[in-house]
Amino acid sequence: MPLLTWNNSYSVGVETIDQQHSGLFAIVNELHAAMLKGQAQSVVGPLLDKLVTYTLGHFAYEERMMQAAKYPNFAAHRANHVDLTRQVQEFMARYKRGDGALTVELLQFLSNWLSKHIKQEDKQYGPFLTRHAA
Repeated sequence: MPLLTWNNSYSVGVETIDQQHSGLFAIVNELHAAMLKGQAQSVVGPLLDKLVTYTLGHFAYEERMMQAAKYPNFAAHRANHVDLTRQVQEFMARYKRGDGALTVELLQFLSNWLSKHIKQEDKQYGPFLTRHAA
């Protein structure tokens, strides 16, 4: 059973961004599935690398679209992206130091952050980007 299930309540109304958000859900669910099978420690490193790479690419895409549309809350939104990137990098550093409690905490953090960020912050730019044909 997945930890996060994509549905229309997460849609920002921009298909490419919705697809990328769904991809983030898939990575979190991959980690969750590994944890349920007792394989989490063997896959945390590669999944964190995958998550960081995917997230950075997604944030760059989202930010380019916001800039092209001249989204008025761009700076605040970008600051949220910077904060998440920093936090995920901290999880990566903890993993490399051998923190065994990392997986559960990471899953909770990611699922909470993704749900909140998409439903509250990303939803704000969706209609703006759609109206401004970004």
